[in-house]
Amino acid sequence: MLKEWLTRLRFLMSPKPNREIDEELQFHIERQAQEYIAAGMTPQEAHRKAVVAFGGIENVRAQSHKERPSYFLGTLLQDVRYALRQLRKSRSFTVTAVLTLSLGIGANAAIFTLVNAVLLKNLPVVDPSTLVRIGNTNECCVNWGAMDDGNYSLFATDDWHQLQRNAPEFEELAAMQSGIGQIIARRDKTQESARPVSSEFVSGNYFRTFGLKPQIGRLFTDADNVEGAPFVAVMSYDMWQNNYAGDPSVVGSTFWVNTKAVTITGIAPKGFYGDRLSSTPPDLYLPIESMPVLANAQHVHIPDRRWLYLIGRVKPGVAMAPLQAKISELVRQSFAATTIFSDEHGKRALAKVHVVLSPGGAGIQDMQDSYASKLKLLMWISGLVLLIACANIANLLLVRGMNRRAEMSVRTALGAMRTRIVRQLLTESIVLSIISGIVGLIVAYAGTRMLLAMAFPGAQAVPIDASPSGVVLAFAFGVSLLTGILFGVAPAWITSKANPADALRSGTRTTTSGASLLQRSLIVLQSALALVLLVGAGMFIQSLNKLRNIDLKLNSTNRYIIHFNPQAAGYSPAQVETLYRTIEERFHAIPGVQKVGISAYTPMEADNWGDGVQIQGQPDHHNWASWVRGNAEYLDSVGTHVLIGRGITTQDTSTSPAVAVVNQSFVQKFFKPGENPVGRRFGSPGPVSSGDFEIVGVVEDTAYNSATWKNHAMYFIPMTQRIPESARQRPIEKDTGLYAGAIVIHTERPMDNIQSLARQTLAAINPNLSVVKFQTFDEQIADRFTQDRMVTRLMTLFSILALLLATLGLYGVTSYTVARRTSEIGIRMALGANRSSVVGMIMRGAMLQTAIGLAAIGIPVAWFCVRYIESQLYETKGMSLAVLTIATLTLTAAAAAAGLIPAQRAASTNPSQALRTE
Repeated sequence: MLKEWLTRLRFLMSPKPNREIDEELQFHIERQAQEYIAAGMTPQEAHRKAVVAFGGIENVRAQSHKERPSYFLGTLLQDVRYALRQLRKSRSFTVTAVLTLSLGIGANAAIFTLVNAVLLKNLPVVDPSTLVRIGNTNECCVNWGAMDDGNYSLFATDDWHQLQRNAPEFEELAAMQSGIGQIIARRDKTQESARPVSSEFVSGNYFRTFGLKPQIGRLFTDADNVEGAPFVAVMSYDMWQNNYAGDPSVVGSTFWVNTKAVTITGIAPKGFYGDRLSSTPPDLYLPIESMPVLANAQHVHIPDRRWLYLIGRVKPGVAMAPLQAKISELVRQSFAATTIFSDEHGKRALAKVHVVLSPGGAGIQDMQDSYASKLKLLMWISGLVLLIACANIANLLLVRGMNRRAEMSVRTALGAMRTRIVRQLLTESIVLSIISGIVGLIVAYAGTRMLLAMAFPGAQAVPIDASPSGVVLAFAFGVSLLTGILFGVAPAWITSKANPADALRSGTRTTTSGASLLQRSLIVLQSALALVLLVGAGMFIQSLNKLRNIDLKLNSTNRYIIHFNPQAAGYSPAQVETLYRTIEERFHAIPGVQKVGISAYTPMEADNWGDGVQIQGQPDHHNWASWVRGNAEYLDSVGTHVLIGRGITTQDTSTSPAVAVVNQSFVQKFFKPGENPVGRRFGSPGPVSSGDFEIVGVVEDTAYNSATWKNHAMYFIPMTQRIPESARQRPIEKDTGLYAGAIVIHTERPMDNIQSLARQTLAAINPNLSVVKFQTFDEQIADRFTQDRMVTRLMTLFSILALLLATLGLYGVTSYTVARRTSEIGIRMALGANRSSVVGMIMRGAMLQTAIGLAAIGIPVAWFCVRYIESQLYETKGMSLAVLTIATLTLTAAAAAAGLIPAQRAASTNPSQALRTE
């Protein structure tokens, strides 16, 4: 025994001329000591024996010189092994910490998966950095007229050809349809029925611009996009795999597309989902010049109809600023040749015409613009949850560190440097966070699938993979390292401040001190952040409730929407009047059907047709109004009520005078207060209004494009009546405005089999009449609130998680405080303190921390943050006092519950037993 202590004293008193060698010496001693600890020895015995086992200080130093090259790696491996042993020994702590952290890391990884796929990811094409889009806004689908700000992103076919000829700075300049359309397709010489598929009409150099190679077959060439060329198509890889099991014979086969024969030339490369991220990526790509015949689209060759997006690949060394100025001038020259910019008003608008060149590597970013603000908000929210989780783990580590003071004291007494101990403890924290990150990837996978289901309900082909990608894995690993350092540094530093004298004491001694200032500060921070998330969730819930409670002036009870495409089924505009009468008769023959509405589009469908309006006898104020075609039963089928005059009737046919029914906003916009609009006429703007339409009635305002679109002037015209201006300009065979897009069925009771009946009814009329989409009216309306509902649900979920973590953190610190103050509580009770006073003492401490978190940090920060989410809330300005009150009371109640349990335990302390533990 004397020899052991002399050896130890010699080690502690020896000079240390070389700090690096002393650290290496300590490394070998600690490595040996930990092997003894693993064998069951106490830390004191293990360290004493480790010093003796090396046989003296000089032998250790000699050995350290031999192993110096592997010193760092050996230390790291030793720290990791020791960390794993410590985590294995403290299983309850490890499980709690891993579950807490994995939720925080998994939530961040899930949100980042969407952020990466939607906001950060380029198209899967060659060298996306050299792609440039002409334009920076998103519009749909066919536009005409002058833009107020002069900024254009849609172009006519002639504009595209003009730029191709006069902008040699582009290696290639591709054009693509602005809206993903629907066509009816069926493979020839097979038993499959015609079905709707998504399609996109593109230029012949479309795939070449993106640098793509076919999976099999060939892609488009310029010769495919020539008027009169044979009809060809390129099929997407997903459609080829999902519908035809990768059958190579698909290439070269004939498909009937909108009743026209089309040859499949090739399969697009795997992973390519088109020029934009969409929940309905194209199944078939078709040349632009085939659109007039396949889709009867007359706007393809009308100079003032803008319908194309343009993306080009610029040559090396081209400067963007001069190119943008040149493209703007070329666009002005092209626009000047159209009728829109020929009058005085048009000439003034022409002077403002310009384009903005934007990066084209991510394609047309319509989904990005739609989801950007909400995804960024969710990243901040998930980051706050992770911060709360880190604070919770830091508190657990601080408590755990107090229980390891004896071990740290022994290591310090044996010569371990403080930096060495901090490094070991920090390694344990990082190992713990990496394990949590691995578990968090499982949470992220499930969370991403949930997010996709919430963001794109019912979508089957969203090109976003829920599986963690390399970027997501790197993100999760980086977050794990960051959190390990974040919650590990302070506890490691505090724990390392062990007093070496404690190692020589034969017993342990409890202290009367409670939680440290750092622990209390972490609880204050958790409470404040939890309140911020609770207030945010409450504000979004309030906003969503306001949206849902908007009176849309629609009746969705027992209403069903059947989208169909008579044009794709082969009907010409001259044939649709007979078709619509047949549809009405067949559906009315179904028992229980009360109304059969037929229209171009329906309310809350995210569609809008509009045109300029001028009241006869009034000057042209360049005002617009939306318009909808409908049959005699359409207004009743969607629940729109006539207020003045009459609605559309069966007498309003293709041969009767042109009439229109207007809504209240139309009357307010175009007529003076109290003026009766019935009998007045309006038409297209011009020096003198044509007065084509006679107003026969006024209906109440109803929601159409959006529930929040206020003062939405609209007019309704009979389904089969031609617009007089169109009738004057083109024959009926080219009047595509006569095509309907939806059937609204109103039944006297809910009918579960109405979808199958609808399919059978249309197929009986014509096998090519397929149901493009079927929804209840309630489902269609609910789809317009998808993003708001997603953010609200996630905010609520994150706030509940934050509340749970904050409550657990407060409970843990309060329990630890009670355990540390056992002797003090025993003395108080021995001196006459009753149970209620002990409970009150503990509860005051717990509630004080929560109150500080709420008053000093939580409420001011929440008040400040609401300003940044106002733009995403409906009719909300500033903090809602009701939401703040409810959030504060909820957090206070949770804090009271967390503090009451340890307080009751403290009040049950046996004074004599507590004093004996001292």
